[in-house]
Amino acid sequence: MQQILGNLFNDKPAIPPGAGFDHLFEDGETFRVGALDVKALYTPGHTPPDMSYMLEDAVFAGDTLFMPDYGTARCDFPGGDARTLYRSIQRLLELPPQTRLLMATTMPRAAAPTPSRPPSPKSGRKTSMSMTASPKTRSSRGVPRDATLETPRLFLPSLQVNMRAGELPLPESNGRRYFKIPIEASTL
Repeated sequence: MQQILGNLFNDKPAIPPGAGFDHLFEDGETFRVGALDVKALYTPGHTPPDMSYMLEDAVFAGDTLFMPDYGTARCDFPGGDARTLYRSIQRLLELPPQTRLLMATTMPRAAAPTPSRPPSPKSGRKTSMSMTASPKTRSSRGVPRDATLETPRLFLPSLQVNMRAGELPLPESNGRRYFKIPIEASTL
């Protein structure tokens, strides 16, 4: 992901790939958090390095899955891919039926909880059309759904911090730090 983002911003992070992170997990790797055993599950598609984490009978799915009536993560971010996301979703849905799926995103920011949509990150096993349909159905009238979505407000600056493991861009010759904003609309 650091290489993809470096190319997007024509800027290579000052740290080598993977440096700055305590540990980069491999698919299926287990580790402990206190007394809990955790298993890392590679679930790319939204972005290339996406991971989900299984603790006993629960999986924290991150942005791979959203609540059933809201669908899935978008795939138009750098390195994202609808077919890859579809395979990752199928992997999560094929887990034993008692596995609880916990989402990072529970509802659109503007939406308020309703009786039919409580503010809970737990999905159960309900699935939406966008979770189970082939990647080709992620479009309306031939226009991919993700192409109609706006870029999140602080997305581009946050990517430049993420690619540096939380560090700001280095100061330039005038001593100031800058976030770069690509002008071409096709850069994302």
